[in-house]
Amino acid sequence: MSDYKSDYIVEMRHITKRFPGIIANDDVSLEIRKGEVYALLGENGAGKSTLMSILFGTYEPDEGEILVNGKPVKFHSSTDATACGIGMVHQHFKLVEPFTIAENIVLGVEPEEKKLGILPWVNIRKANQQIAELSRAYGLEVNPTDRIADVPVSVRQRVEILKMLYRGAEIMIFDEPTAVLTPQEIDFLLQIIDNLRKDGKTIILITHKIAEIKRVADRCAILRQGRLIDIREVADASAQELADLMVGRQVKFMLEKTAPQFRAPVLEVQGLTVKNEHKFDVVKDVSFTVHGGEIFAIAGVSGNGQGEIADAIAGLLKAASGKVLLNGKDITAMPVRERALAGLSYIPEDRHETGTIPDMMLRENLALREYYKEPFSRRGILHQEAFRSYSEQLIQTYDIRCAQGPETVLRSMSGGNQQKAIVGREIEEQTDLIIFVQPTRGLDIGAIENIHRQILQERERGAAILLISLELEEIMALADTIGVLYRGEILKIDAAEKMTTQEVGRYMMGVKEA
Repeated sequence: MSDYKSDYIVEMRHITKRFPGIIANDDVSLEIRKGEVYALLGENGAGKSTLMSILFGTYEPDEGEILVNGKPVKFHSSTDATACGIGMVHQHFKLVEPFTIAENIVLGVEPEEKKLGILPWVNIRKANQQIAELSRAYGLEVNPTDRIADVPVSVRQRVEILKMLYRGAEIMIFDEPTAVLTPQEIDFLLQIIDNLRKDGKTIILITHKIAEIKRVADRCAILRQGRLIDIREVADASAQELADLMVGRQVKFMLEKTAPQFRAPVLEVQGLTVKNEHKFDVVKDVSFTVHGGEIFAIAGVSGNGQGEIADAIAGLLKAASGKVLLNGKDITAMPVRERALAGLSYIPEDRHETGTIPDMMLRENLALREYYKEPFSRRGILHQEAFRSYSEQLIQTYDIRCAQGPETVLRSMSGGNQQKAIVGREIEEQTDLIIFVQPTRGLDIGAIENIHRQILQERERGAAILLISLELEEIMALADTIGVLYRGEILKIDAAEKMTTQEVGRYMMGVKEA
């Protein structure tokens, strides 16, 4: 094999990887050319991240082999892959929050010098200078002395990219890199990826966002339930073809939405003001009403107070002033559980911190709203069979893919399937008000289609829906009424049919009149 010549920088041959109860990768073969952007497209849980974790040395394959630059390699750790010129930006960043940007980037490969010729020490000043120069060279400007805990998610992602560049990576894997970014940040990242390709880097892009693949990728491999379905030249494949291949059926891009039938007011927000931990107003005198059978969407650029409005209505944040009424009842001072019992369901933005308990099993997470009631609990004793049967029902109804069924530890599931679990749990409550915050963030097109359909079904049932999304397309497709938020204030409320995307976009930027 030593004389083997290849046109490919990476070859993965007949890779199979099994976990208890599931085959994550089933006889998958890929051939990736130097200098191309190669996309891996697939639903949540299709095996994309597992396959690339094998290439990065996090897992070892049960079967198959890997070649880099035509030579067979065996990676027992990510250190082996890094030494071979492979880097990876994980979906959940691997950064040490109390450390500075520079300290994170050089961690493990610190620029050591010798004091007095014998005492090793890390020249952090030199590291800061190197990082500053590297970040400028690739358009990834960062301040090397900033602490990770103090910088936003988009800067943390730049740090992860700089970690790869600092270690000399030629093959760069991006795992769902846009899942936590705003539309503006996505545009910036895709430009960076294009620049890296022009610099001769080989990019492997793990995603389920077809629009991004169409923008930057040369070729695309489609995975479904662990198997390689097809490899397509992106320029020759339509978005519809890629979506159908990914999901395994025809995907409907257009929603079938009936005219709204408004009922009585369910949620009334009156003069709501919310302060942050520094006592500044982040929500300023906000008022709106959501009727039964209505989808009221709040549009706005990230960080303008949307999350604080939702948290204040759900009871996670205290209102500084104003009132929140649910079916005419003042719930402003109610505890979270009492609001839930009064008829409120909440799908939060952060599925780990707020929506779930990641280290508990799926069956326990699905019963978080009901565990203290019968049949789950009798006289203070939990009945596990009730948890199990209830979770099996939700797993089937909401297509939650999990390796070990109800016993699956939630943290081990893909982000998209965690989101399906939260949505299913909250919808099953059949409440009068459902708050959806970023309900489709990180989901593939098939799962997005399902959640949009479920939102519309709840609207048809007569529930009041408060939808908060950074995806303007999602808002325009689903909303009956749109409120545009800018710096904590509602600048405009109108029927969705009377507003254009351009008009909503102008209000989102603070421009009140065209």
